Amino acid sequence: MNGDAETAFALEGVGYRIGAVEILQDVSFEVAYGRVLALVGPNGAGKSTLLGLLTGDATATSGTVTLEGRPLSEFRSSDLSRRRAVLLQDNQVSFAYTAYEVVEMGRAPWIGYDHGDDERAIRASLDRADVAHLATRVFSSLSGGERARVSLARVLAQDTPIVMLDEPTAALDLRHQEDVLRIARELAARGRAVIVVLHDLSLAAAYADDVAMLAGGRLRAFGAPEDVLTEQRVAEVYGTPVRVLADPDTGRPIVLPRRSR
Repeated sequence: MNGDAETAFALEGVGYRIGAVEILQDVSFEVAYGRVLALVGPNGAGKSTLLGLLTGDATATSGTVTLEGRPLSEFRSSDLSRRRAVLLQDNQVSFAYTAYEVVEMGRAPWIGYDHGDDERAIRASLDRADVAHLATRVFSSLSGGERARVSLARVLAQDTPIVMLDEPTAALDLRHQEDVLRIARELAARGRAVIVVLHDLSLAAAYADDVAMLAGGRLRAFGAPEDVLTEQRVAEVYGTPVRVLADPDTGRPIVLPRRSR
């Protein structure tokens, strides 16, 4: 799928500014195949902007972003569409497409290529995202959570070596939050590089191999969840006291706000 390359993305001193406003500053880390990376941080930290730099939808104003050792800016958009699939926060569709047709859009980058059976890929993706029963429904008639899951199915149908999910759990109930992140782990187990923007630190700790914590446009920490999500660091970055406990089943961190009675 990705040859001998272990590293998908490498960022070196990456910055991004709009006019005089510096949104990201001196961000450096690597994204590896076969792992789930969670991007976390408070509102306005730069998470979605950073994801936009990795998708190629925006270009760093300083530093370098490479994909498998090659500058990301050298890739054509058609090439990128076969290398990475992106789930954005906005799940709107302009026309009266059915859920099936929205998922079918994920196969568009592979038109003219021998990349598996389209119908089988679409049906499997609908099933895995738990939306097969919605296939004939008009997308705009679905609830926010249902649209989010159909959009995830589109990403799965695209079948790319890199998957990027921007706050995929935001509109979902408890069961489907867990299911989306189990899917992320399944993809990583098959050698994909998975990047997930999350607000829920406990979910990030439960499912990510690596956590990149941003604050004020800077990378505050990068590493294993238990190393990044310490009580002191989370309290400093988020500006509120927290308690970090070990999950009794997995041993992974659970981050809870400290509350008075």
